[in-house]
Amino acid sequence: MKAITLHSILPVREEPRESAEMGTQLLFGEMVEVLDEKPRWALVKADADSYEGWVDSKMIIKLSTEEAQQVEAAYSGVPKMIKLPVAFALSLGDMKTIPLAAGTRLPNYKSGQFELLGAHFQIDENAVSEPIVFNEQNFLDTSRFFLNCPYLWGGKNMFGYDCSGFTQVLFSLFGKQLPRQASQQAQVGEAVDFLVEAKIGDLAFFDHGDGGNIIHVGILLDDKRILHCSGRVKIEQIDPNGIISTETKQYTHNLRTIRRVF
Repeated sequence: MKAITLHSILPVREEPRESAEMGTQLLFGEMVEVLDEKPRWALVKADADSYEGWVDSKMIIKLSTEEAQQVEAAYSGVPKMIKLPVAFALSLGDMKTIPLAAGTRLPNYKSGQFELLGAHFQIDENAVSEPIVFNEQNFLDTSRFFLNCPYLWGGKNMFGYDCSGFTQVLFSLFGKQLPRQASQQAQVGEAVDFLVEAKIGDLAFFDHGDGGNIIHVGILLDDKRILHCSGRVKIEQIDPNGIISTETKQYTHNLRTIRRVF
């Protein structure tokens, strides 16, 4: 059975309890497949990136086959999405506002209004964009809005991103759907053999220095600077060994591999 969330953010947890680790978040309008149910909880699989986890049952709406088809049709065509870290939509039914995070797709959007399952909303057109054309200037102009957003494990909004949640959301604004976890993102695109060959938008991946699991991801701005979320979204120096902390001047992450998606 399909379901949808109409909340700004929906936590997805690793186990069916409030105190369980949050693995990711769903954004407004995201559809899921309901895989299992327990009292108060539903095990779901996200349509966008196939992430599986537990959500609070009262925060999703189960859809009939016809409703699911309507939702899929509402999101067809060239996507319109929130391009700023946060924007506020006005529900024309009850005149209440709802905050929407960057990367949120807007169904049936036209001239500052969108509609989903009979609910109509209004939003500032300046907050909305089709997928942005990827080039150096557009990437720098867009990414600067996210600087200093804080770190949150499993987060995918301006009040808390984790490293791969940030890369997933930012890349979605340029029309690229990445997997959710850093280790999965490290399988996307083509390998870049040397840091000196890096271009803006390349993904850099890091481990503990032991050749083990990928533990971190960031976005290269060139062969000397990286944009990443560690404590907060920030720009730091990088060399072939890894990331150099602006504050301590020490290495914080060991460079493992580089991948080119654009």
